[in-house]
Amino acid sequence: MSEAAVPERPWVTHNRNKEVPVPYVDGFVVPVSKDKVEVYKAHAKKAGEIWMEHGALSFVECVGEDVPYGQLTSFPRAVQAKDDETVVFSWIVYRSRADRDAVVAKVMADPRLKGDMPFDDKRMIFGGFEMMFQM
Repeated sequence: MSEAAVPERPWVTHNRNKEVPVPYVDGFVVPVSKDKVEVYKAHAKKAGEIWMEHGALSFVECVGEDVPYGQLTSFPRAVQAKDDETVVFSWIVYRSRADRDAVVAKVMADPRLKGDMPFDDKRMIFGGFEMMFQM
């Protein structure tokens, strides 16, 4: 197998004889007011461009379309979504945890992202994950 990355998934490498960094993913779930989805979209597009400029491999934003309010657990319950809000699920892919830490430090220092967020960041859920596998 070659060491080249798969073009549509640059974080996937094929090499049996060499240790490669494990890709790392930051995941987020946020409540967004239904009447501010377009504002959020514009903000997320700008943020994604900045994240990619600083080294992220992929930046994905998804707006809830089929996210029922569960009896015990659900995306809406997790972020305490109100009737006039939807849920946005997003993730960012990095080459490794070390790359993620470096990219996030650059993004947090970038003045282009300063200011109010178009969502209630106190109800945001986020975390970092080592990629187990991708098919």
